[in-house]
Parts: sequence; C-alpha cells; structure tokens
Amino acid sequence: MKAADKNGLQQSSTIARLRDRLRKLYHGHTPAAFRFQLAAVTIDLAIIAFFIATPVLQDKPSFLWLDYSVAVLVAADLIARLLACTDMLRLMKQPTFWVDAFILLTLLMPATFANLGFLRILRLWSLSRGGSLWRHFEMRGLRPWREASQAVINLLTFLFVITGFVYTFFFRTGAGLEGYIDALYFTVATVTTTGFGDIVLPGIAGKLTAIATMIIGISLFVRLAQALFRPTKVFFPCPQCGLQRHEPDAVHCKACGHLLNIPDEGS
Repeated sequence: MKAADKNGLQQSSTIARLRDRLRKLYHGHTPAAFRFQLAAVTIDLAIIAFFIATPVLQDKPSFLWLDYSVAVLVAADLIARLLACTDMLRLMKQPTFWVDAFILLTLLMPATFANLGFLRILRLWSLSRGGSLWRHFEMRGLRPWREASQAVINLLTFLFVITGFVYTFFFRTGAGLEGYIDALYFTVATVTTTGFGDIVLPGIAGKLTAIATMIIGISLFVRLAQALFRPTKVFFPCPQCGLQRHEPDAVHCKACGHLLNIPDEGS
C-alpha cells in the first residue's frame, strides 16, 4: 500500500473516531455525556449574558478580546455539532444553524455588523430549540414544565432583542448603562401595554417600533399564559399521525385513535 493511501486511511479513521466521540457527547445519555452537555449549556448561558451586556461593554478596551474569544467558542460548537451530526446537510438547513452562523459572522466582524449586534440574543432561542437542555428537564422529572419554559425563553428573547434594537437605533449616542436600562424599561412598558409615556420613541419609526412590540409581545404573553394554565400534556408523538401532545393517561390518540404507549414519569 502506498504511503499516501495509508496516511489517508489513518486520517479517515481518526475523523471517524472523533465524530463518534462527539456524537456520544452531544447526543448520549451516559454520565460523561451528561457532564459535557451540562457544561455546554452553562457556557452557552455565559455567552448569552455577554450578548445581553454587549451594548454596554462594546466601548470598553477589552471588548474585542472578549468578542473574539466568544467567536472561537461559537465556531468550535458549530464545527463540533456538524461533526456529531449524521446528516450535515440537514443540520445546515435548520434555522438554528443559520442563526448561529449569523451570530458567528457578527462576532468575527463586530465593526461591520455593529448595528446588528442585538440579534446575537437569538442564541437564547437557538439554545431553547436544542435537545440537550430539555433532555435534562426530562431526566429530572420536569417534563410538564418544558412548554412553559420554552414560552418564557421566547418572551425573554423577544424582550432583549427589542431592547437591543431600541438602544441601538434610539438611545445609542453616549447613552451607556442608563440608556440601556431606559431601552429595557420602554420595552417592558410597551409589551405589557402599561404605556407610562415617560419614555417615548421619536418619529414615525418610533411609533412603528412600539406598535410591533405591543402586537408581538401580547401574543407571546398569551402563549405563556396558555402554557401555564391549560391542562398539562406530555410530549409523545403519535406513531401514526404525528400528533405531539397528549394527556398523560391517554390510551388512544385523540386525532386518529392509534393505540399509544406513553411512559409514565417514573419510567
């Protein structure tokens, strides 16, 4: 066998072992996988906290070092998830992948995408769509709280995205922390339709921003209320029609009548 062919086989074998290892860490249920997934979620939450604080931190001398360090972490996570996936093309078509790729682009070119930096908060939404976070919920018997938790995350993501948008385009010049708090205060007052009126966005653009914030915010509040107060259901896809949510003691699918075998919380 030629030396080049032998080296090629060794490289392929190394990549295959690496992909298998990453697949077990990202999608496995072993104690090692659990620790890895918990560490990944913790790092993600720290990154999201950095994104929330970015409008206040970006004028600091050390901001670029933090920015590029986070870019390395996000890039490593993207590459690792691609290697751990059995179907890379399918993963690359998912909205969460595009969101993370866009976030990475803003991190690599912070000056070019300075006015779009507030969209980095969408990383919180991307995290909520992943399976590892909710897998730990189910392991701890918190499955009934999954839908309510997702509704809370969606609402928080919206609040911080709008806060970042308002701060960037209406409060940015010399505003600092006080301006960011004013933007958050305006967003919460608008979403809750309290409308104190002490902080008002100027011009037609400000009015349109307030209108969009109220409409979308009310929808997210209704969604959260539904998740909290309607009867608890479990996530168990019907093998025949695909209906996702059923009553915990359901025997047959209410949509197609297919016989179900829903495991109880203790199993």
